[in-house]
Amino acid sequence: MQKVRVPQNSFQFGEVSDSLVMRTDSSVYAASAQRIENMVVTAEGALKKRHGLKHIYDYNLTYDSAHPAQSHLFKFLFDDNEEYVISVEHQKVRCFRLIHATDSISLVATITQDTNAATLPFDQDYLQEYTTAQYGDVMFICHPLFAPRMLLRTGLTTFEISTFTFDQRADGHVTYQPYSKFQAYDVTLDPSASSGTGITLTTSADHWTSDHVGTVVRYGESEIEITGYTSATVVTGNVIDELRRRLEILDPLRTIDGSSTVEVTHLEHGFQGGETIIIEEASAVGGINAGNLNGSRTVGSIIDENTYTFTAGGSASSAEDGGGYVKIVCHAATRDWSEQAFSAVRGYPAAVTFHENRLCFGGTLAEPDNVWMSKLGNFFNFDVGEAADTDSINLVAATGDVNQIRYMVSNRDLQIFTATGELYVPTYLNQAITPTNAQIRKQTPYGTEFVQPASIDGATIFVQDGGRIVREYLYTDSEDAYTSTAISTIASHLIVSPKCMAVVHSGFGLPDSYAALTTGDGNLTLFSSNRAEKRASWTRVTTDGTFCSVVSIRDHLFANIWYDNKLHLCEFKADIGLDKYVSGTVTANKLDVSQAFSTGDVVKVIDDEDNYIGEFTVDGSNEIDLTGYSGTMYAGLAFTAKVVTNPIDATLGSGPATGSVRGITNIVVDVRSTNSMKVNNRPAISSNFTGKKEIKLLGYSRNPQVTIEQDEPVNMQVNGLISELVV
Repeated sequence: MQKVRVPQNSFQFGEVSDSLVMRTDSSVYAASAQRIENMVVTAEGALKKRHGLKHIYDYNLTYDSAHPAQSHLFKFLFDDNEEYVISVEHQKVRCFRLIHATDSISLVATITQDTNAATLPFDQDYLQEYTTAQYGDVMFICHPLFAPRMLLRTGLTTFEISTFTFDQRADGHVTYQPYSKFQAYDVTLDPSASSGTGITLTTSADHWTSDHVGTVVRYGESEIEITGYTSATVVTGNVIDELRRRLEILDPLRTIDGSSTVEVTHLEHGFQGGETIIIEEASAVGGINAGNLNGSRTVGSIIDENTYTFTAGGSASSAEDGGGYVKIVCHAATRDWSEQAFSAVRGYPAAVTFHENRLCFGGTLAEPDNVWMSKLGNFFNFDVGEAADTDSINLVAATGDVNQIRYMVSNRDLQIFTATGELYVPTYLNQAITPTNAQIRKQTPYGTEFVQPASIDGATIFVQDGGRIVREYLYTDSEDAYTSTAISTIASHLIVSPKCMAVVHSGFGLPDSYAALTTGDGNLTLFSSNRAEKRASWTRVTTDGTFCSVVSIRDHLFANIWYDNKLHLCEFKADIGLDKYVSGTVTANKLDVSQAFSTGDVVKVIDDEDNYIGEFTVDGSNEIDLTGYSGTMYAGLAFTAKVVTNPIDATLGSGPATGSVRGITNIVVDVRSTNSMKVNNRPAISSNFTGKKEIKLLGYSRNPQVTIEQDEPVNMQVNGLISELVV
């Protein structure tokens, strides 16, 4: 028999799939484990027991298997001292304020109606699909089934919700909102009058539904509000100003020497002859002054579909083209009409973000692959104008596939995540995005699940459509393009239908950043990455409950968790080995635990020096009896921290020991500030210890493993181990 000492100096690759059990040749194998539960991989490659979960708030909601989410958490950051966690629920929003000075968080506002006393549109069936963007005191909340809502902070602890509204021209006659053509090219709109209320709007083919009532139709540059539905071809409406169309052709008037007849080039004018029109803003041409051109005129002969004549108030002295930019007030049937892009009939934006000082909306039900960007610095104005650099931008991802936009992320570029692929709007060197240079480029074909992508370590990570793979969307100079590399391959078993994702920077009291994903099995999966050092890790977090939604604010990580069929807001907080824990000072031999526990619940208790006190049952007053103890105590639910190594293996002179019957006779574990620990179910440490601990073991196996675990609610950190293998 041979003895060989096998070191494991690092766990930097975290937990890996058992499909790697034969990859003993890989550097990943030597620096990973088959199971890492409730342990966090540190920057040095050690494993440290995760923070406990401090109880913050009981939502007083009961578990509903048909709607397991019930709350979607978002962050709201104004400055370092004014930070909030926002819980969006069914027809309700709760706002929690985080106060750094006291290191506390508490509920400050609950909203059930908007500023018009209407019920909030948030629906428990779609909470996971909601997207948000925040700027200053306003958070925008979007989903295709309702008009964007604005959560407005009106004071330090007060909020209100209203419906997003677009800016209007000073006279109220023009709303600066996006418009789109949803009709076939040859469908015309025929208004019954050029002004007034209750006019009829007739289309040449079926177009209208009852949902059009309340929406705005644009005739040329003029707006008509739909007030009633008659049929699929007829609705009624109110003209907001007058129906006028600016002629697309510059200098559209042609005079005839010695004649008062003027030819007008008016594309697809729709006139039959004899209609009354009003000409506006025409300048003198051919010797006919502006006064004899502008005003009420009668359409004379129809030359063709783009040309007609009228009689001016004077005769021309020469044949000439002119008139400048001319506007015509009329109500002729025309193909030049459109309707508001966001409405109950066409849907509302699915995605929202801010990018380069513009508010960006993406993807409606009718136009799932469109992106609308506001005017520069004017977030409520989406007027495309004359395509000046500061004007609004409207883009279509015409890539050959229908790209249903789900999320947009402002990063190096405007990154667009859709159901079928990943796209971006490039930012050019030393140039802002403008209407003349903006374009959408498709990059990778994977598609994104309904999980908000997040930025970590220079990349944007997202869950691939289907919920089985996590990828990082990263621009590479070598390819001059974005790539979407799978980063969950070595731990694919931990990616179980992710539901929510957040990135916490310097989380768990460590310098690294961690991405936290709640999964369909009720657990939490942690991912950390350091591209410069070529290390990445996955670990799992479990609790005596079900993780639901997560959100981070800098180094604070919050989670919604179902405990005993009740939803609780908790925070990963400090080196306390308890979940759902509450703390307080023993008073009259009692500790009040009513914030989180009720009569009959069993809790474990530790003191403020990390000493395990014992297990207690909550009495009828929602307290526990701690007679004989004093000071600050922590009461909550214990969780197990565990590490199960890959099978210990070695290469001998005769070849690899893989598959051979072999045994581990001796283990040396290097630990730090560890108060309790078992190795292969044998007690190894029972009081605070730092250093190298030797443990004797017995037994042989073809896959010998080392299991390090801790059940008590105290500290543990494992830096590495050395196994003495007998073959």
